[in-house]
Amino acid sequence: MTLSTPIRKIYQGVADRRQLFRMFDRHAQRPNRGQVDAGPLYAGEWFEIAQPEHDYMLEILPPLWMRQDMFAMRERLTGSITSIFFSLTIDGRSRWFHGYCDLSDPASLDRMKTAIIERESRPVKAMTREERLEHIWSATHDDYRGYADWRFPQLRRGSRIVMICAPGKSRDFKLLDKLTDTEIAAKLPVHLRYLPDAIAA
Repeated sequence: MTLSTPIRKIYQGVADRRQLFRMFDRHAQRPNRGQVDAGPLYAGEWFEIAQPEHDYMLEILPPLWMRQDMFAMRERLTGSITSIFFSLTIDGRSRWFHGYCDLSDPASLDRMKTAIIERESRPVKAMTREERLEHIWSATHDDYRGYADWRFPQLRRGSRIVMICAPGKSRDFKLLDKLTDTEIAAKLPVHLRYLPDAIAA
């Protein structure tokens, strides 16, 4: 992972065990799976989990290594990318997180830890447009999301798409990053729809 790899929150709220395992490989449908290095897709992604899920993952296999507030999974996702589980105290409260870090860059661990603490220490709950889109992608069932094919311009093929209800109640796929604010709101759960916009860190 390089310094330019974005560290990004990909799910709002605390993921349960089912959602945790879905997000371990949320890019599973990507084109050319197995032929192209997927490291850049995953590196820098993080989300919150509960303590039982954190402890469960610690007990599955002996970790690759452990520190006071984090441990690394022995099995790597791809190349030097692996799961890091964090146990952090934020505003006096214990919380737990999962993130994908590139172990070829030792500084990536502390960068992610710092980014999580900074993001979760904001006094007002808010979401950036990017966080809204990532949450939609993470929460959408595989049958209703995918990757742009021949129906889309050549330069956008392989980009993420999600199903929307088009005018006239018909359904169609649209590029995730081209969703309007109204379409984004419609795809978010009610408790997230009206959060104010946040300035990306």
